[in-house]
Parts: sequence; C-alpha cells; structure tokens
Amino acid sequence: MPSLYLLRHGKSDRIAAVPDHDRELRARGRRAARLVGTLLGAAGEAPELVLVSSAVRALRTAQLAVEAGGWTAELSVRPELYQASVADVLALLAGADPALERLLVVGHEPTTSSTIERLTGARVVVPTGAIARIDVTSFGRADDGNASLCWLLPPRLLAAFV
Repeated sequence: MPSLYLLRHGKSDRIAAVPDHDRELRARGRRAARLVGTLLGAAGEAPELVLVSSAVRALRTAQLAVEAGGWTAELSVRPELYQASVADVLALLAGADPALERLLVVGHEPTTSSTIERLTGARVVVPTGAIARIDVTSFGRADDGNASLCWLLPPRLLAAFV
C-alpha cells in the first residue's frame, strides 16, 4: 500500500519587511527538517518523490530533510502548493506516477491539516515541522475513503526517535 507523507514546513521567521513567500527558516525549523530526514531515512521510509511549495521556508525544509536523510528522492518545486487548497493537493496526487510507493508533500497550513482530514476523517492540527504518514490505496485515488492516518509526529517527538 502506498504511503503519502505530509510535512508542514519548519518554523520560520516573521519579519515585517520580508514577503510571506520569502520567509526563511529559524534554527528550530532547520533542526526539525533534519530530524524528519534522518527519521525517514533510518526507518527505510525515505520518499521517492518530494513535491514542495515554492515558498522559501518549505523548499528549505525539503532540502534539509533530503540532505539529512541521504534520500535519493527527486525534489519537484510546485508553485501551486503555495496557498494551495485541498483540491490542489489532490490534483497533484492524482497526477503522480502510480508506480510510486512513497510520496512526500511539503506545504503549509491550513492545507496540511485539512488534507489529512479530507483523506482520513481525522481532525488534527499540524504544527510547524510535523510530519504525517497516510496509507492510501493509490495516489490517484487517495480521496476514495480508504486512506488511513498511520502517525503524526511533531518535532518534539521526532527527537525521541532519532
């Protein structure tokens, strides 16, 4: 059964002079991104493809996770994930290669939490730097009612596993 990972970008700086799209990660956000990468790599769950928002904080989160985990995943920047709706995420999933077993989407709130709820029925609030694993029948049919939330790990718990 394929696994969909949804990762909310790491904690970022809010500086009035910097546009939202261009916000950088804080040290805490960089640390959380590295923990995600290390955990998935060590668990043998490294994604084969990473779809990431074009926002600086999301892209940097993805890059740090890939580096820390030693993943060989293709990283695909998807501008439509910045300010995306759940429908936008589902459209990207529908276009994914059916041969993929592990796909990671790096994005933002409230879309990350809303996507989890739409796919699994679980009402969650995903904190910055947290990652969820959802098992689906296929990425193209992720919204068919057969998805299940396996786990949701906030950064504080990630440190306990790595």
